[in-house]
Amino acid sequence: MGFDWESLRPHLTVPYVPTIGPVHPSALTAKRFEDICTVADSGRFLPYDKDRRWSPVKLEHVLVEDAAHAAGTPLIPTLLRRGGHTVKVHVYGSEPDALTTAADLATKLRAVHDAGGARIVWFLGPEQPELYARGTRVHLKDFATGAGLDPGMDVREYEKLSTEAQVGFARFAGRMAGDGFAFLYKQMRGGRVGPVLTVSHEGRVAGAIGPMETMVDAIGRTQLLPQYFGVLPEYRGHGYGRALWRAAMQWGHRHGAAYQLLQTEVGGASDRLCAAEGLDSLGFVCSVEV
Repeated sequence: MGFDWESLRPHLTVPYVPTIGPVHPSALTAKRFEDICTVADSGRFLPYDKDRRWSPVKLEHVLVEDAAHAAGTPLIPTLLRRGGHTVKVHVYGSEPDALTTAADLATKLRAVHDAGGARIVWFLGPEQPELYARGTRVHLKDFATGAGLDPGMDVREYEKLSTEAQVGFARFAGRMAGDGFAFLYKQMRGGRVGPVLTVSHEGRVAGAIGPMETMVDAIGRTQLLPQYFGVLPEYRGHGYGRALWRAAMQWGHRHGAAYQLLQTEVGGASDRLCAAEGLDSLGFVCSVEV
């Protein structure tokens, strides 16, 4: 069936495009949805797709012909070709029974594509109470207001650490594998990513954020890309996370970023930090398996 922009536009409570993720509110136009149709099932990346950093092939695409407008609610399904494959149906709207209808479509498409899993994804505006959210919050850091506060402690790039500290980073990455640092360390060793910022406790790496990279978005503005970010459990509560975050924002500002978009687990430590640092909430992305 494809997309009907006029039906979709009133339901865009969060600036989120399937297969791309959050986009700047100024970039949320019909063209973004046309773009994802253009590359559907081709394996090609759009020039502004942040995922192109990590893979030579785009693993998720829109199932254009299966898009639907059930009872006034646009439903946009995608297929993620990773692991056992996953169907996701994105629900743009809040009509009664919209999630049930989306779950039925996800179940049907899971069988059609022999996928191992199926999810529905829906959106809540920033004015909605957190207790209704089951997933992540989208934050916007606008660098027009400046870089923000100084880190207040020594934050160093990995490449500027001592040899002993760099060896210690490998141990840090192993312990923080669940936060993506084992994968990141592999990319770092291959020289394929930008700088990673670190903070140390008595000579040992206690936390890190990175890679620090920028990309030009769909409307020509420079964005600071999301980073892996974490502090070892025994070193939390020392202000290391806040220092890393502020150092990352300083880096982004120095390198010409206009903004950064992030997704954080609702109520989690990073979510609270973003709120405390004054980032704007753009709403919630909720999801559940079916």
